[in-house]
Amino acid sequence: MPGPVFIAGATGYTGREVVRESVARGLETVAHVRPDSSRLEHWRKHFEGLGARVDTSAWTLEQIGATLTRLQPSQVHALLGTTRKRGKQNDGAGTGSKVADTYEAVDYGLSIMLLEAALACGSNPRFVYLSALGADGRSVNAYMGVRKRVEAAIRGSGLPYLVVRPGFITGDDRDETRAAERVGAIVGDGLLGVLGALGAKRLQARYASLTGAQLGAAIVELACGAREHAELADTERLRGCL
Repeated sequence: MPGPVFIAGATGYTGREVVRESVARGLETVAHVRPDSSRLEHWRKHFEGLGARVDTSAWTLEQIGATLTRLQPSQVHALLGTTRKRGKQNDGAGTGSKVADTYEAVDYGLSIMLLEAALACGSNPRFVYLSALGADGRSVNAYMGVRKRVEAAIRGSGLPYLVVRPGFITGDDRDETRAAERVGAIVGDGLLGVLGALGAKRLQARYASLTGAQLGAAIVELACGAREHAELADTERLRGCL
């Protein structure tokens, strides 16, 4: 029997859908929730209600590493991310009990910590990373720059991996306020719809937005069906799984 699926970033818009889809497929699923989350009990009830186990290991290499070594996972999902609005400074205590909620600390730091723990755990899990469309090009901002660096680290790790690069991830059910992203998705999807009607179906498939449920379903499908050591999926390939 394959080991469990460990999902970091499980409480996010995409992460919670990956948990739901993994459980629905009959996979042993472990959803990670920060031990200092103000909604810990909410998420514990939610995920356990779906049939997943909840892990609350602290975000230190020692504790995350010990958890993965104990679980011997077949997949490790890094679905971590924050927003500029939610960025905040560390508490300055230097205890490691909290992390700065910034691109560098969360999107890069925690993803790399998880990668190192996956490397050391001994089960050679497939590392599944939620990147972004454009991360393979010239870094134009901190968000893309971080994802480009994480992708490079994954490629050099030696682990089998799946990197997904969706465009806009949005939907009416998203409980985070990302006005610019929502407006961009609406306008972009409208233009792509017109182009699609005029025959540019490939362009529409490649760049149109995905909901969290669509993206979650596609990630689980690709992660479970992966045959190659290195797998890369853009929006077009993700949409093809639906």
